[in-house]
Amino acid sequence: MKTQLRFLLAALVIISFGTSFVKAPVKNKTESVNILTSAVCESCKARIEKALKSTDGVIDANLNLNNKKVKVKFNPDKITAGQIRTVIANTGYDADNVRHSETAFNNLPHCCQKAGGACEHKE
Repeated sequence: MKTQLRFLLAALVIISFGTSFVKAPVKNKTESVNILTSAVCESCKARIEKALKSTDGVIDANLNLNNKKVKVKFNPDKITAGQIRTVIANTGYDADNVRHSETAFNNLPHCCQKAGGACEHKE
């Protein structure tokens, strides 16, 4: 009886010790944010989406030109909504209350600099 009890106790210790190293898979966190931009055309859309999608932590970005809002899906462990706004601003566009970078804005095609203007070029 003592041998069986020792065996059972030893087995429980081994099982407890062994399972302490097994971790449940961690799901990646994702959040979404909608940001109002100053985009005016398909060229603006492509430029903003490309800049966002190439940013670490951004999972997806889709700009709706009808309401000028870009929906960004991101990993909050890697990037914040504020940093996403800065990426957009550094691309030359306003992002909610973050004003565009003047240098980046001046490098945009002329039509992309017009608030509410029609696109004058084809891409």
